Amino acid sequence: MSADFARTPKGRLAGVIFWSRWLLLPIYLGLIVVQGVYAWKFLSQLYKLLANLTSLTEIEIMLTVLGLIDVVMIANLLLMVTVGGYETFVSRLRVEQHPDQPEWLDHVNASVLKVKLSMAIISISSIHLLQTFINAGQLPEHTIKWQLFLHLAFLVSAAVIAYTDKLLHVAHAKASH
Repeated sequence: MSADFARTPKGRLAGVIFWSRWLLLPIYLGLIVVQGVYAWKFLSQLYKLLANLTSLTEIEIMLTVLGLIDVVMIANLLLMVTVGGYETFVSRLRVEQHPDQPEWLDHVNASVLKVKLSMAIISISSIHLLQTFINAGQLPEHTIKWQLFLHLAFLVSAAVIAYTDKLLHVAHAKASH
C-alpha cells in the first residue's frame, strides 16, 4: 500500500480491515490448546484400555479403539483447521524448507481447506457410525436412524462442496485461457 493511499480515509479503512485478520490469532492459539486437551484425552483412554485389558470384552476393546481413532481424527481436523486456516487467512507460515512440512500446505486455499475438512468430518462421522452399529443393541432405534441420516447429510454436503469446487476450477481455467 502506498504512503499516499494510507493517508486517505479509504486507505486507512482498508488497512484496518486487512489488519483485522490478526484477530484470528487467539482463536488459532486456542485450537492448539484444544489439541493438547485431545492429546491428554487420547493418553488417558489408552492408559485406561491398557490398565483394564484383561477384564474387557472384545467388543469393549473394539469400542475403545474406535474411540481412540475418533480422538486422532478430531486432532487431525484441528491441525488442518489451525495450520490451513492460519496459512490461508492470517499469514504465511514460511515453512517451505522444513522437512516435515505437510504436502498439502503448499497448495492450501479456502477451497482446498473446505474439501479436506468435509472429508475429515465424514471420516469422524464414519467412526461414530461404526461405534453405533457395534453397540446397536444398547441404543434406541431412532438414535441409530438419526446418526445414519446425519452421516448421509455429511456425505451429500461433501459431494456438493466438491462439485462446486470443480465447477469453480473449470470456470477459472476457462477464464485464464
